[in-house]
Amino acid sequence: MALPIVAIIGRPNVGKSTLFNRLAGRRIAIVSDIPGTTRDRVSTDARWRDLRFILVDTGGIDPRAGDAIYREVQAQTASAIEDADVMILVTDASEGVTAGDRDAVDQARRSGKPVVLAANKAESERRALATVEFYELGLGDPLPISAYHGHGIDELMEKVAESLPAEIESEEPERVPRVAIVGRTNVGKSALLNAIAGKTRSIVSPIPGTTRDPVDTLYRYKEQDLLFIDTAGLRRRGHIEPGIEKYSALRTIQAIERCYVAILVLDASEFVTAQDTHIAGYIEDAGRGAVIVVNKWDLAPELNLETKDVERSIRRRLQFLDGAPIRFTSAIERTGIPSLLSAIVDVHEQWRRTLEPEELRRVLMEALAAHPPPSEGRRETRIYRVVQRRTGPPTFVFHTSDPDRIHFSYRRYLENCMRQAFGFEGAPLKLEFVSRR
Repeated sequence: MALPIVAIIGRPNVGKSTLFNRLAGRRIAIVSDIPGTTRDRVSTDARWRDLRFILVDTGGIDPRAGDAIYREVQAQTASAIEDADVMILVTDASEGVTAGDRDAVDQARRSGKPVVLAANKAESERRALATVEFYELGLGDPLPISAYHGHGIDELMEKVAESLPAEIESEEPERVPRVAIVGRTNVGKSALLNAIAGKTRSIVSPIPGTTRDPVDTLYRYKEQDLLFIDTAGLRRRGHIEPGIEKYSALRTIQAIERCYVAILVLDASEFVTAQDTHIAGYIEDAGRGAVIVVNKWDLAPELNLETKDVERSIRRRLQFLDGAPIRFTSAIERTGIPSLLSAIVDVHEQWRRTLEPEELRRVLMEALAAHPPPSEGRRETRIYRVVQRRTGPPTFVFHTSDPDRIHFSYRRYLENCMRQAFGFEGAPLKLEFVSRR
């Protein structure tokens, strides 16, 4: 399921960026008393209690702004509203309702999306009581908050959580697997999708960044439907241009969150770069199945490349995707496609795999017999049992006498034992340790 998008909107200089930084938990947006400081959208992954979402800051809504920069700000804000699942419309309790607030309300209402009204800078009781004035905007109860001091934030986020559309991910096995094609710019992602689909589905160009929005393509492989999501390339964070490219990067991250299996496309002429490891980290954090593709393999003879040497190099640089299968393709010559498709289906099956409790218990007992958990002093650390909590990704809960004393190295040992016994090629394993009590 894709992470929901929460956009912070409003007229200039009402404290949108301060609220963004408060919800993000760190200073990301530039905060200033000068109206219009935020000219582009700033986004980050955020969490409030058990709710994960993408938080987007925007420039101020001011239809009367005349210069080209401000017109671009308005266009960017309109795009943020279009993609948002819910909006927080921020007003200034110290100034009351203004014409700019009404303009912002009109734009938000036209979208038809849920809107939560926040009256910011309500630090004092007098200002909090004065927020009743904002009822005239017709957006329901105005919530008095102080983004600077952190007052009223829990109440605000409770209202945001209630306003998010209900999404329930089906556990039915016949659900069409979603496959995201991700990687740096200009590594041949769109060409690879076209080679798979057998026709031109995405625009292919040597100019990096041609693809801006995710493109979905349904493809049938051996009685199995696969939904491919082509995405824009991700550059290093400091190299992402403002505007359309920045939001394309956000949508690429969303595509990873939305998919079941991610294809990380590398360029045979320059693998593995720091940005490739960065994207692989997104895949790992999202808990998605992974297939690594070395594209442009038609250049291998010219570059004197051997498959075994390339595989060793990739495994060394992408250690956290160690179990992911590696496939070699040429989108131009349409070679390696059947092997790639077979790997995608296999990884998806492993990602959704359920183990028999007896087999799981047997492997645990054998692992404990070979190497018991390290103990400190006279206190012996015990692991009593393990159960599979869910699939997609496979998640296992270990009941132990003291979870805090299970060292990272021993967690890795248990994961390796499970992989040796059951495979799980390309699927991340989530191991959780809880107290027996």
